[in-house]
Amino acid sequence: MSTDQNKFQAIISHCKEYGFVFQSSEIYDGLSAVYDYGQYGAELKKNIKDYWWKSMTQLHENIVGIDAAIFMHPTTWKASGHVDNFSDPMIDNRDSNKRYRVDHLIEGHAETLPEAAGNALLAQMDELLKENDFAGLKSLIEENKIKCSVSGTVNWTEVRQFNLMFSTQLGSVTEEASEIFLRPETAQGIFVNFLNVQKTGRMKVPFGIAQIGKAFRNEIVARQFIFRMREFEQMEMQFFVRPGTQQEWYEKWKEERMQWHLSLGTDPAKYHFKDHIKLAHYADAAVDIEYEFPFGFKEVEGIHSRTDFDLKQHQEYSKKKIQYFDTEINQNYVPYVIETSIGLDRMFLLTICNAYEEQDLSTPEKQDSRVVLKLPAKLAPVKLAVFPLTKKDGLPEIARELMDGCKPYFHCFYEEKDAIGRRYRRQDAIGTPFCVTIDHQTKEDGTVTIRHRDSMEQERVPLSEVRNIVLNKIM
Repeated sequence: MSTDQNKFQAIISHCKEYGFVFQSSEIYDGLSAVYDYGQYGAELKKNIKDYWWKSMTQLHENIVGIDAAIFMHPTTWKASGHVDNFSDPMIDNRDSNKRYRVDHLIEGHAETLPEAAGNALLAQMDELLKENDFAGLKSLIEENKIKCSVSGTVNWTEVRQFNLMFSTQLGSVTEEASEIFLRPETAQGIFVNFLNVQKTGRMKVPFGIAQIGKAFRNEIVARQFIFRMREFEQMEMQFFVRPGTQQEWYEKWKEERMQWHLSLGTDPAKYHFKDHIKLAHYADAAVDIEYEFPFGFKEVEGIHSRTDFDLKQHQEYSKKKIQYFDTEINQNYVPYVIETSIGLDRMFLLTICNAYEEQDLSTPEKQDSRVVLKLPAKLAPVKLAVFPLTKKDGLPEIARELMDGCKPYFHCFYEEKDAIGRRYRRQDAIGTPFCVTIDHQTKEDGTVTIRHRDSMEQERVPLSEVRNIVLNKIM
């Protein structure tokens, strides 16, 4: 399989060194598959959220946003099928007692094989998963001598299902408390609010409801850094359509979502669609948008045609009528749903992986290199770094005045310490698209040196134009 583990490890190290992502509770040796976002990671994550939210709600007149609670009535998860069906096939190694998700175990082995052999193994796995052939999956693992990473043996148990939901107690007294679940997805908060939003917003089908929120899954083997975690965020939009039109809207949202990804300047060759081999019982179409990470093509976003399953289930379990009266055809019906669901943490990792570059800038006269994050300017944690060349002669005062004029419009960074070249390199490493240097010429003619991150080109511009130059690139 085509992977670049060295690059991926370098990216993980870079994220910690420059304040993007930290292991959760690191001073206590960390918590497995749980991460904290540092000062620059939090800014980048928020910018990705804002870009998605704007594209969904502000730029679509028929899509609105909500923010549903994490805790929901337990019957919600019975209706959605999560209580009975939200599970993954697992297998244990008898010698190490380590548990693996079967598809992750096989995928990990496939990555060690030549590309053709790895793809063939994954194709076999997909067919067996489609048929829920657990005996066949175990045989596939044994035939390929897939070993436990801890014990190094192939002494495996039978494959069995494992529910992924976290449960907790709601109530002040343990004996009187009722069991509820941390939501494993954000979509159900949208479905149970369908009537509230439709009526209060006077929404007409087709319309959508968007949401960004936390979800929780008890992944047994969470790996690949923040790609698969136990606590994560989703950006989802459920689009309600007239029955019979779902295929048309499904194709439309496939195209629109891919264009959203490409609008950030990513090479189209890094993306592809992958149709689901095995459809969920309620779906009539499903596709993943996959991106080529350093560890191979993996899912970032899913587009699903969910039919009317969700609203009908909640109608049945709640005993409340959840329908829409369509005045155009004079008919009541339960709308069909097209879902777009993107993992925010995965999009964060995609953005970092796509932006990370190690550049050799050596010349015959001098050895030089840099690590740069070529982040889209609109997503960069810091948009402008302001550097007075020296700490005297009134240069810091001019620099501070520029900062004060720009701070209300975008995130800025100020630094006086070290040589200007070192300051540039630190900003390259966190992805700042523009650096401005205030020097003695600024006092004479009111111009400054603005440096462009990607090209490293420098030009003199009027001090008064700096804010507009940055704003034009980040809008």
